[in-house]
Amino acid sequence: MTSPHITTFLPPESPLSMPVQSLHKAPERHGRAFWRLPTTPTLLWLRRLFVFGMAFALTAYSVVKINAVFNSLGTSLLGMVMLGLFTILSFWISLSCASALGGFWSMLRHGGLGLGIRRTGPLPELKSRTAILLPTYNEPPQRVMLNLRAMLKSLQETGRGEHFDIFILSDTTNPDIWVQEEQAVLDLHQHAYARQHLFYRRRFKNTDRKAGNIADWVTRFGGAYPAMLTLDADSLMDGSLIVRMAAAMEQHEQVGLIQSLPVIVGGQTLFARLQQFAGRVYGPLIAQGIAWWHGSEGNYWGHNAIIRTQAFAEQAGLPHLRGKPPFGGHILSHDFIEAALMRRGGWAIHMVPGLMGSYEESPPSLTDIAVRDRRWCQGNLQHARILFTKGMHWVSRSHMLVGIGSYIMSPLWLLFLLFGILIALQAHFYHPEYFSTQRSLYPHWPHVDPILARLVFIQTMVVLLAPKALAFLAICFDKQERQQAGGVIRLSISIILETLLGALIAPIAMLIQTSAILSILLGRDSGWSAQNRDDGSLPWGDTIRKYWLYSLFGLVLSAAAWSVSLALFLWMLPVLVGLLIAIPLVGLTGSRIWGTWARKAGLLLIPEETTPPPILQRAAEERNHPHPVILEAFHALRSNTALRHAHLATLPPPRKAGEPISVPLLTGSLKLQESPTLEIALARLTPAEKAAVLSCQSNIAILADLPVSSPNLTDGPYGS
Repeated sequence: MTSPHITTFLPPESPLSMPVQSLHKAPERHGRAFWRLPTTPTLLWLRRLFVFGMAFALTAYSVVKINAVFNSLGTSLLGMVMLGLFTILSFWISLSCASALGGFWSMLRHGGLGLGIRRTGPLPELKSRTAILLPTYNEPPQRVMLNLRAMLKSLQETGRGEHFDIFILSDTTNPDIWVQEEQAVLDLHQHAYARQHLFYRRRFKNTDRKAGNIADWVTRFGGAYPAMLTLDADSLMDGSLIVRMAAAMEQHEQVGLIQSLPVIVGGQTLFARLQQFAGRVYGPLIAQGIAWWHGSEGNYWGHNAIIRTQAFAEQAGLPHLRGKPPFGGHILSHDFIEAALMRRGGWAIHMVPGLMGSYEESPPSLTDIAVRDRRWCQGNLQHARILFTKGMHWVSRSHMLVGIGSYIMSPLWLLFLLFGILIALQAHFYHPEYFSTQRSLYPHWPHVDPILARLVFIQTMVVLLAPKALAFLAICFDKQERQQAGGVIRLSISIILETLLGALIAPIAMLIQTSAILSILLGRDSGWSAQNRDDGSLPWGDTIRKYWLYSLFGLVLSAAAWSVSLALFLWMLPVLVGLLIAIPLVGLTGSRIWGTWARKAGLLLIPEETTPPPILQRAAEERNHPHPVILEAFHALRSNTALRHAHLATLPPPRKAGEPISVPLLTGSLKLQESPTLEIALARLTPAEKAAVLSCQSNIAILADLPVSSPNLTDGPYGS
């Protein structure tokens, strides 16, 4: 254990100014170009013309055909609404299809590499230092440290480890997890490399959440590091990939950000395995497509990306939006905006999806992903207030529109279904006038062409499923990946299984996102909660309570469709089935049992499972050798002198007269002083008071001398 008097969690500060940007004034670009950057691909305009031209062409063709399907309605209100909704939805899937075609072409040509980055070969030399930032918020430290230890070893093995410093940036509010984080860092500091290159900082005020966490580091330490690599708590990156990205940042002085493609791994439940299979099989093609036409106007996903610190500090200081949450206040989905502001300032933003070695995890169930999506939905809808920022590139605006559209499409699909039922009901109960007052040789028969309707449906399905078909072809062209994914037959079955289960889950997700949008429009904030990354199963009672409304809605839709005709009921069956079985579907897909069955059957396999790369093997080794975990902060600080001294060194200075009074600290201090034993103090203190007590040096001194009720509590997992 490191001696108390030399324990330090932070290096000397190197402040860097990070001014808040105005969304209504042109930025200061310091002489940098805006329209044509050195790393912009040749003929990028032609790529964009192909993508948008094809999307508009497919949409126009579909709209003409769907109008012919409903030509008997003429210019009726329902018919025009259906036509308008179909136009928007058709363009949405057509744009995805066109982008996927571009990605398929890119994969066939060069595999999505750019900026001179090589996938193999000797690692480049590095000249500067890069900071690796790991923000965490109430995450189990033992889980975070698994991946961190693997990355530390991987960096050392590259021979370039001296060029990287790792900062754990904690926004944790749970007092026990806070002290667990400190203990975990002390444990890692027993190794010389970590002691020199691993640092820890906890904020005592969670201003602006993750964006504020990163900004705080930039203003305090950013001056010492030309580049910073941002991670999430579940991120895992191979050391060689980190070195290659850092070298690319050194070589291209006008590049502000390079985004890698994180691959989802570690899925245990069936739902997580569906997510990781889709992300691994379809994700590279989709990422290749958007990188192909985004060029130097790429996007940022908030993690597993390297950023030029100067560019970020200069351009990405986020303002607060006027008003209260959910549409006002600090910007939730900050990554899109940070990338857009850096590009506005003349810095290139690139995605390089062809490099492997970047990983993350998936929420284990639909319930867990809904919690995360609620926060993302609010953040993306906020972007409507930022769309017209002065001086922003039109592609950056398109990123925001796509982000907004990814949630708005759900209520639009729902409206499309509901208006379709209304039109069917109208046709069923409306008795037309076959002979008008005008003379005519033939009666005016109402006409809805069922054959043409089927053709439009088939065409829509082709456009919708084309990216999956192209992804299947792309992976089949790679013999090694094809075999690692189970071979052609198992891969085909897996794609069919993922498509069918995805189709069943889609209407439930549609209603979840629609309810999230309604909640936001009603003024409800999403809050900030830690992400569940383990088993997604819930007691059946909880599942029934959360999803019975979805099944009820499915029953109502079924009754409405059945009342019109058997044909309409059968036509809507793919949507109805998912809603009707929502409860068992969510319960079973969130269980590890069916996920384990799928893997044993050789289904939903990804190459990283059958042939794990070295970084995943290291992470698995760390998982098989878990480190001891302290359970409670007070006992740990009393029994571990080194931990207590390290903890004291991180605390803020005592409050000065005139500064704001912390009510939790005031009440918590009184409760601690009046408690005869440690156990009584723990019983009296609220979590907020406990955290406040742990942030006060005088209270730590009281804590150290407070007797315990039972001597055996000083042993076991609390001591070291």
